[in-house]
Amino acid sequence: MKIGTIANLLSADILCGKEDVNCDVHSACASDMMSDVLAFVKDQAVLLTGLVNPQVIRTAVMMDMRCVVFVRRKVPTDDMIALAEESGIVLMKSDLRMFEACGILYSEGLCGSKEGTANA
Repeated sequence: MKIGTIANLLSADILCGKEDVNCDVHSACASDMMSDVLAFVKDQAVLLTGLVNPQVIRTAVMMDMRCVVFVRRKVPTDDMIALAEESGIVLMKSDLRMFEACGILYSEGLCGSKEGTANA
């Protein structure tokens, strides 16, 4: 699925990385606990979260993620946006709740973990 398609499906605003909206991603996860993302996430390209702090961007970088979607009307700080731009990560924000956003992406074919972990 293209990152731009994710933005459209979630009615999300792209905050940085618009040049990468045509990149393909094949999996996603959702968590507000970055320790869970570090412990359980493997080969996920998109992170959906409601946690707004710089650790989210650092975690995405460590896990080689392409895109972070902030749900529940959360808005990252300017410093977070700058860090994402510097790191080549697309940032979006959506008004949807995490459960709704995950359901939409899953129903449109974006998969989660193949290892049966608790990630959406």
